[in-house]
Amino acid sequence: MKLLKPILIVLLASSATFAQVVSKKSNSITLNLSGITPSITWMSPQTYETSLTEKMYSVKVGVKSEGKLKSADLYLNDQLVGEARGFRPVNSGYDKVIERDITLQPGDNILKVVAVSMDDITSADTRVLKLAGTTPLASTRTDYALLFGDDEYDEWTDLFNPVKDAQTIAEELEQNYGFKTEVVTNATTSEVMAKLREYAKKSYQPNDQLFIFFAGHGQFDDVFSEGYLVGKDSKLNDPGKTSYIPHSILRTVVNNIPANHILLTLDACFGGTFDPMVARAGSRGMDDMYSDITRSEFIERRLRWKTRQYITSGGKQYVADGKPGGHSPFARKFLQALRDYGGQDKILTLQELQGYLLNLRMEPHAGEFGDNEPGSDFVFVAR
Repeated sequence: MKLLKPILIVLLASSATFAQVVSKKSNSITLNLSGITPSITWMSPQTYETSLTEKMYSVKVGVKSEGKLKSADLYLNDQLVGEARGFRPVNSGYDKVIERDITLQPGDNILKVVAVSMDDITSADTRVLKLAGTTPLASTRTDYALLFGDDEYDEWTDLFNPVKDAQTIAEELEQNYGFKTEVVTNATTSEVMAKLREYAKKSYQPNDQLFIFFAGHGQFDDVFSEGYLVGKDSKLNDPGKTSYIPHSILRTVVNNIPANHILLTLDACFGGTFDPMVARAGSRGMDDMYSDITRSEFIERRLRWKTRQYITSGGKQYVADGKPGGHSPFARKFLQALRDYGGQDKILTLQELQGYLLNLRMEPHAGEFGDNEPGSDFVFVAR
């Protein structure tokens, strides 16, 4: 009998794990390289620890595996960062390139990439991004509210509810939203303009907000195609309209108040003509209404752009004062929105506020004026 010489095969391996598959037909051995640990290459950031002053950062990581790659994911502070929409072909020699724009929080932000091969061999690597010089928005923002309510007039018919509307809204804003409020009642046109001038001379921080509210009589002139606010001393018969406050003047004055974020609300007849496009339209006659980011970060996003927004209780039409001792229909809906406190996140945005007003018969109007920037907002942050 002829003895077969034993064959000794020695495999030299580094840290990688090799699987041996022996073919009986050819007495050969095939190496399965899919068991090699995936490699991770950081392109941005490259160093283990990076100090930053900007909250937005672009991460770029390349992942390569000798066999098939099962998955490769990016985590920020142990939270999975979702895939970017769309597909970008990989021509960089990597099996997967992770590119994400992330928003950092003050302090240490831990990035981690976890790559898994088809053999369930896992590789992970981390980086630290330190965000310095950023103070949470809530501690650097002051919210102001200036409310005017006129229900007593020298010549115009007295109203029932404007003063109560202004006082009740101010109380809600002060007690539950932390606004610094001021209510001016039964003011003359001169007193209104003087008070607006006073607020225009104040100093404001970049994230401060100013809410301005008018409740009372309004007027519209078809000849001038202009809407007006009516003060306590406004004349009932005034062909020259010199005793009123024109909406065009109001737009200019409010726009020049140096607060970055201003919301102007008019609960007055013909309030919608504050928008010149509404003023030029035909009259309708008389009628009787973000879970993936932190709360602080959401507020800062909403206040990133300069705000000049308005809401009016109606368009080119009369609006109701409401029952004596109650509130106007507009003020009731406004208070309802405030008293729902912005829902679960306790943040009431302009879009959410407008949703409460949609079913009012007088068809409230909303829009922008002056130096408003696209993407602007105004937020009511409940305590």
